[in-house]
Order: sequence, then C-alpha cells, then structure tokens
Amino acid sequence: MRTAIIAGSGTDTWPGLDGPVTRTADTRYGQVVLTEGKAGGAEVLHLARHEPGHRRLSGHVNHRANLAALLEAGADCLISLTVCGAVDPGVRPGTVVVFDDLYFPGNRLPDGSLCTWHDTPGATGRGHWIFGQPFSEPVRAALIEAGRAAGTAVLAGGCYGHVDGPRFSSRAEIAALARCGVTAVSQTAGPEVVLAGEAGLPMALAGFVTDYANGVGEQEPVEALLARMRESPRILAALVSEALPRIGELTPAGLVHRFDP
Repeated sequence: MRTAIIAGSGTDTWPGLDGPVTRTADTRYGQVVLTEGKAGGAEVLHLARHEPGHRRLSGHVNHRANLAALLEAGADCLISLTVCGAVDPGVRPGTVVVFDDLYFPGNRLPDGSLCTWHDTPGATGRGHWIFGQPFSEPVRAALIEAGRAAGTAVLAGGCYGHVDGPRFSSRAEIAALARCGVTAVSQTAGPEVVLAGEAGLPMALAGFVTDYANGVGEQEPVEALLARMRESPRILAALVSEALPRIGELTPAGLVHRFDP
C-alpha cells in the first residue's frame, strides 16, 4: 500500500522518513515536488502543500496538480494534514481533530474556478460525487486508534470549515461558521477533499489545533500560535507513523455516479 501525505505549514520535509527520494512530477496541471520513502514500515508519498519556505500561500496552492501527481504516483489512500483554528470553544489548542464532515459551500479552487476534475462537457469519467460523509472510514479509524494508543489528544469527529485566505477570518465570519456546526477552520484542505472524493481516492483529514479562531475562547498572543505550529510536524508525524500499519481494507467515501456509456 502506498499512502500519500499532504502536509501543511511548517512541514517542508517529512520527519523520520526512511530512504527519501525527491523528484519533480509533471502533470497536465503543473509540476509538483514529491518525496518517496518509508514511514511506519509503509511506503509513503510526501507532498509539501506550501513548498519549502512557504513559497505558496493558501491562494497559490495548485490543488489539481498536487492530487494528479499523487494519483499518477500510485497512491492508494491519502492522509491530509492541516493546522487549524478552533471554532468550537470546547476544542482546546493542541488537540488533533480527525474530521468526519466538511463545510466548503463555495466549492472553488484558489483561482475562482469550480473545484472539480470534470471541467469538459462529454469527457470520460464525468459525474457527481455522492456521499454521506466525505472521508474514508478505514483511514479515519486508523488515525483515531493511533492517537489513542499514543496518548495524543484526539477528537474523533468534527466538521472542517474551509475559508479563503490568506487573511484570517473576522469575528462575524467565525460566528457564522459556528452556527453551521464547524469545529475548526483553515484555508487549504477543502479542495483536496473534493478532488480525492471525485477520484475515488480514500482520504482522511486531520487538523492540529494551534489556537482559537477569532472571537472564540481566550485569545492568546500570536507567539503561542506560532509555537504550536512549530510543534505540529513532530506530533502529526508521530500520529501518522503509528496509523499507517493500522489502515485496514480501503474504501472510498461515497461513490461517483458517472455518465459514461
């Protein structure tokens, strides 16, 4: 099994990756840098969402190139990781949320186009992604079990809210998200969920809570957020390494109703 890992802010390289080999993959959507190696005894494909030095802000991430590169490299499943702000005041900073729902009503890529692979009328494979929950339960379960085994503070469910960056959300915007049931929020993972779902790639999304979102809970100095961001790669890498051997028989989330003859 080859597990793809998309890592976010602060994770330019994957901690503890054995035998890493880095290459540039060419896709119809652009070039992507991938690193292949082993972690937790499993084959891993690592992709740094923001590229070294945080070259790409959230509005610059080429999501279709990233997912295309992983699919073409033979990924069997995807673990996507993000740092996020808690919208639910009951979720403390330092918690890892293994999400089970998605709030991404705009369904747009950073360039404003629709977030979909199906951009050409009559193209083979076009269809509708239909699901109850947008994440693969076997991959989610592996992360949850790994967190409990390692003593990591894991919340086994929650709604991920995608917002456009690069600015952070206002108090009023966060309050609106709270009314929609969002647990935590960040600026990058929504398109990854949709593109993986349309491709039938089993996926789970885990978010490391660095702080409370604007107007939620006790507001800490920005330095506390940055300190947790620096800590997040180690915590998430340990969680994923523990989860990899626990992933069972893979099933994608929902199905894609296609219109091919």
